[in-house]
Amino acid sequence: MIVRTWRGAVRPADEERYLRHQADTGVGEYRETPGNLGALVLRRERDGLVEVTTVSFWESMDAVRAFAGDDPERARFYPGDDDLLAEKDAHADHYELISVDLDAALLSPPG
Repeated sequence: MIVRTWRGAVRPADEERYLRHQADTGVGEYRETPGNLGALVLRRERDGLVEVTTVSFWESMDAVRAFAGDDPERARFYPGDDDLLAEKDAHADHYELISVDLDAALLSPPG
């Protein structure tokens, strides 16, 4: 399994709007791409901004390329990103997943 990570940051006032936008664009396209196994969206406050990191899970690098194109290390951007992102990493990282050790409660839906 391949894990792909990307990060950007938004102004706090733009956080909700950006997260909806990201769900409709990047994360939405992840999920529509054959070979995508899911995604996490993480946030943290840092230096007056809200940093957003996406972690997506893929069957293979071929599946990543189906989403990202021939240069999978280059991040994908969408119309509207520049209006919302105060910082954006032009690079995406990829890792081979070696092992998983999670509490089953983590995999249960909240509530």
